Amino acid sequence: MEHGNYINGRWQPSLSGRWFEDRNPADTRDCIGRFPLSSAEDVEAAVAAAKAAFARWRLLPAPRRGELLRRVGELLVERKEELARAMTREMGKPLVEARGDVQEAIDTAFYAASEGRRLFGYTTPSELPNKVNLSFRMPVGVCGIITAWNFPIAVPSWKIFPALVCGNTVVWKPSEDAPHCANLLAQILAEAGIPAGVFNVVHGDAEAGEALVRHPEVRLIAFTGSTAVGRRIAAICGEQNKKCSLEMGGKNPLIVLPDAPMELALEGVLWGAFGTTGQRCTATSRLILHRDIAASFLQQLIERASALRVGNGLEETTHVGPIINARQLERIETYVQIGLQEGARLVLGGHRLIDGDYAHGYFFAPTIFTDVTPTMRIFREEIFGPVLSVTTVDSLEEAIAVANDSEYGLSSSIYTRDITAAFRAIRDLEAGITYINAPTIGAEAHMPFGGVKATGNGHREGGWTVFDIFTEWKTVYIDYSGRLQRAQIDTERLEDGA
Repeated sequence: MEHGNYINGRWQPSLSGRWFEDRNPADTRDCIGRFPLSSAEDVEAAVAAAKAAFARWRLLPAPRRGELLRRVGELLVERKEELARAMTREMGKPLVEARGDVQEAIDTAFYAASEGRRLFGYTTPSELPNKVNLSFRMPVGVCGIITAWNFPIAVPSWKIFPALVCGNTVVWKPSEDAPHCANLLAQILAEAGIPAGVFNVVHGDAEAGEALVRHPEVRLIAFTGSTAVGRRIAAICGEQNKKCSLEMGGKNPLIVLPDAPMELALEGVLWGAFGTTGQRCTATSRLILHRDIAASFLQQLIERASALRVGNGLEETTHVGPIINARQLERIETYVQIGLQEGARLVLGGHRLIDGDYAHGYFFAPTIFTDVTPTMRIFREEIFGPVLSVTTVDSLEEAIAVANDSEYGLSSSIYTRDITAAFRAIRDLEAGITYINAPTIGAEAHMPFGGVKATGNGHREGGWTVFDIFTEWKTVYIDYSGRLQRAQIDTERLEDGA
């Protein structure tokens, strides 16, 4: 089945005439469909539609825009199971996780809808008499959205819904590994009443993405993906003085201290490391164990991880789904070899699964390395797969130092019953997110999301902070004194302004 781009309210093939196939990573014999391999011409058409629609959309009162987003949320609720099953078929995560992905988009839609009535500015006293100082949030214009495949409904919603509520128009280039979910979301926005041209979808690879980033009429780029690609986007946006929000890689540490609730910590590590097959920017990829409990904790962890069921995510008993594609599967295999060559000890997994039901998919066994040191590449580099590196330490201070020894700073976690240790970790861990007695995954839609160092460029999606990305501030001075007043000049010689 052939699917189109969604431009100016219509479904249409790429002007290039080219296509790419979207296949189920759990069973590559299952072709979900063919999607447009778009060119710069397709991007041009979508941006032109978005620019024309912006003139009307920005004038619709924000509460009205919010009402449309509320309808989007209601439709997501109605179609939640359909979307979850389509998502699992397309990118592999177990159904329970796919349902959570859709639920996060539902939460984001309702939150963004309510913010249509709370796009607050500030009113402050003037330093001069008979004068009022105001400020307003203004829309940016045409926003280019580029997202990854691992959260194909939730993460786009973090960007698209706030952008629309703020009065912007959108051109979205989803990952070529999850194009069907993008079209299903486009259908929902259209059904909710989002006008033609306000929201557009252009499929394709890096060619379409680069055309979107470079387009002079695109005023903002919001990106989720790898640090390497994000840095390239930042450079292009910098040349054009274009707003840019980047959510990039992570190498997230989870610390377990001797006084931790051990059963809870075990559950947290399993979920954080192997949920979504480790294919999350917030995945627990570094486990830092205090030496006093390391041996017993590892023994139990290996037993638990060995019992995880790897398989097709459409089966309700599956814990760990497939890797997204052959390229990423090969990347994980390469990192396993690197770990062995560097002297880490492989205690679980380390191989692809190829027999029986695994024969036609991209499956990899949950993998654990021990004796990992901070100089090793498997400790330092993002693998994006079900590979956990374990390091032992002798103190809280060493644990925090080891956790911070990374170019990334997205999520972090510590398990302890000691409130002093918990607050020291909150203060000292170099990360945008810190969990206490919970794994490194589990962000909530109404809280800021993002990281420090190579993880991002200072912006925060989610919650109230995302509206700083998708608006510009306008300051307004209203002088009703009836005479020329010169701020910062006349203030020392003011007459009675009554």
